[in-house]
Amino acid sequence: MKIIGTYNIKGGGGKTATAVNLACLAAMEGYKTLIWDLDPQGAASFYYRIKPKIKGGADKLLAERNLDNVIKGTDIPNLDLIPADFSYRNMDVQFSEYKKPARQLMKMLRPLSEEYHLLFIDCPPNITLVSENVFYAADALLVPIIPTPLSIRTHQQLLKHLKHKPMLELNMLPFFSMVDRRKKLHREIITELPKKYPNISRYMIPYASQVELMGVRRAPLFTYAASTPAAKAYLGLWQEIKQSIK
Repeated sequence: MKIIGTYNIKGGGGKTATAVNLACLAAMEGYKTLIWDLDPQGAASFYYRIKPKIKGGADKLLAERNLDNVIKGTDIPNLDLIPADFSYRNMDVQFSEYKKPARQLMKMLRPLSEEYHLLFIDCPPNITLVSENVFYAADALLVPIIPTPLSIRTHQQLLKHLKHKPMLELNMLPFFSMVDRRKKLHREIITELPKKYPNISRYMIPYASQVELMGVRRAPLFTYAASTPAAKAYLGLWQEIKQSIK
């Protein structure tokens, strides 16, 4: 099972829409896919019309270590979801009580490896013990970057943080998100930043009303606007990711 995290220190950059749409694409291609909405805000669960609630909360989940009991089916064939729960906000404290606090998520996910081809994790923002767990568990980390100075700054903070963890063999895949080519600043940044970070994907997710409509339709983009530029950008990004995690 390949594990792909969508993460950014700064919220509001499109990480949830990315996880939701890429998981949908993977399932549509026949991959047995699971998405874990690890963000207490529960946006991915909302998009898939699943109540962001787990019986017993994070305490019970970590005590029993049986994720099969909380997996829900979605309306998309081949795609299941582990819902968010507001108690996830305390996961840092709970992980810290274990001997290897940054490796607990990896241990929890191991039993699912024979059931699923792919797991997408929609991570909460900020650098926390939860995100450290995702860094160790993931085969790839998708990092959306809005073409703005503050978003670039948080990307640099993430790189600096990871530099101090040489034991991590993390395949980080940054990409531009919420791109508005009408803005001069956006155009300048998407031209110049790849010169400094050549691993930035050539596929850019545009700022688009069709993506915003996901919150109204409560569905992935590919169920209602599959031929739009935004959908085509996600498709290109997905093809690139598949090559990266082979």
